[in-house]
Amino acid sequence: MFNGASNFSHDVDAIFLFSLIVSVFFLVLITGLMIYFVIKYNRKKNPKATNYHGNMGLEITWTVIPTILVLIMFWFGWIGYSDMANAPANSLNIDVTAQMWKWTFKYGNGKVSDSLYVPVNKPIKLTLHSLDVNHAFYVPKFRIKKDVYPNQTRTVWFKAEELGDFDIACAEYCGLNHSHMYNKVKVIPEKNFDLWLNSAAGNDSTMAKDSTAAKKGN
Repeated sequence: MFNGASNFSHDVDAIFLFSLIVSVFFLVLITGLMIYFVIKYNRKKNPKATNYHGNMGLEITWTVIPTILVLIMFWFGWIGYSDMANAPANSLNIDVTAQMWKWTFKYGNGKVSDSLYVPVNKPIKLTLHSLDVNHAFYVPKFRIKKDVYPNQTRTVWFKAEELGDFDIACAEYCGLNHSHMYNKVKVIPEKNFDLWLNSAAGNDSTMAKDSTAAKKGN
C-alpha cells in the first residue's frame, strides 16, 4: 500500500485504507461487546433472563451511523470511478486487444507490440477489445483494472509517474492458459518513447536497458 506508480495510486490506497479502518473498528467493537455481554449476562450471574423490548436511541444510532459510513464510501468510490472514466483530451491513444492467451498493443501510427510501451508523466488512454472470451486488464502497481468483453469497446486511462517495468495481468479466468497472460508496462522517458515509436522495429532489450538506466539516474 502507498507504493503505487500512477496518478490513481494514492486515491485508491486512501479509500482502501479508510474502508479497512472502519471495518477493523467495528470488528473490534462488536466482538468486544459480544464478549462483555457473554460475561455480564452469563447464567451464573443471571439465572433468570431479562427481556428488553427495544431502545429507540440505539435503533436510530446503529441505523444512521452505518448508513452515513456507507454513503461516504460510495461517494469516494464514485469520485474515483469518475476520474478513471474521463481521460484527458491530450491522452495518447493505444488500442489493446485481449485474446487467449496474450495482449497486443497497437499505436496510432500502426505499430504493434506485445509489451505496452508508454512515456512517463503522460496521460495514456487504452481502448480495450476482446477477440474471444471475457478478460480483465489489470496493472496492480497502477491500481487500474478494467474488464474486457467480446463485441464491446471499453476504455481506461492512467498516467505513469515512475520509470520501470510493471506487471500486466489478466484478472478474469479466461481458460486453460490463463496464467500465460502476464506482460509488462514499460515506462520510459518521452524522448526514448518517441524514438521507439517511430523506429521501423522496436528493440525491446534496448528500450528496457534505457528504462532501467533512466530510473537509476533519478
